[in-house]
Amino acid sequence: MLMAFNADGAKPDTLLFYAGRTPVSPFGFGQVWRENRASGNKRARMFITFDGVDGVGKSTQAALFVEWLREKGREVVACRDPGSTALGEAVRGILLDRQEIALHRRSEMLLYMAARAQMVEEVIRPALAAGKIVVSDRFLLANVVYQAYAGGLDVAEVKRVGEAAVAGVMPDLILVLDMEAEAAAARLNRSLDRMEAQGIEFLRRVRQGFLTEAQASPQTTRVIDASRDVAAVQGEIRSVAAPFLSP
Repeated sequence: MLMAFNADGAKPDTLLFYAGRTPVSPFGFGQVWRENRASGNKRARMFITFDGVDGVGKSTQAALFVEWLREKGREVVACRDPGSTALGEAVRGILLDRQEIALHRRSEMLLYMAARAQMVEEVIRPALAAGKIVVSDRFLLANVVYQAYAGGLDVAEVKRVGEAAVAGVMPDLILVLDMEAEAAAARLNRSLDRMEAQGIEFLRRVRQGFLTEAQASPQTTRVIDASRDVAAVQGEIRSVAAPFLSP
């Protein structure tokens, strides 16, 4: 059982439950978990997310992980945040590609939250209820890190908005791929999106935010050294994820 994360370590007012744990929250997914448990569906509890500073290779590693799971005969729903729904993809275009549109950091945060809320209800919650594994390229932690730790919004405020957006659906396992911000930025040999183009100091704050949150939630958040070759990183990801996967 895990509490909602507070940056200052204070006891939170609201409890969250994680998809693969005993439900401890009034949020809706707890009912889905209980119904599947009662029906004997042991696979209604695997939600794994990949995160990290831009350039660490999380999208590549997430795709390899999904491929591995499918080769093992598992039913997997892969998604990306923001995205994976009509609303989410439209919002993604505004957030990342329409740099001529001025966005206040709070507006930016709320757009991410809206896209995520739609993805939870349209994609993630139904998939978990059906006993499928969900693998997401980014989720709520990215919003907390990019818009609060790096972007200057209040961390606790962003987390409170996030609780409403995800309505109780939180990952069993968050895999944070990590490397020095400078090394990650050097890998971005393409046109940069809005987030990637905010400079090396911003990326350093992003990295530190991920490490701070990982340290605060070691039960569900694991840091993976992404500076190694692709095969070595993927091997560790599979080893770390294996205990979280139902038989």
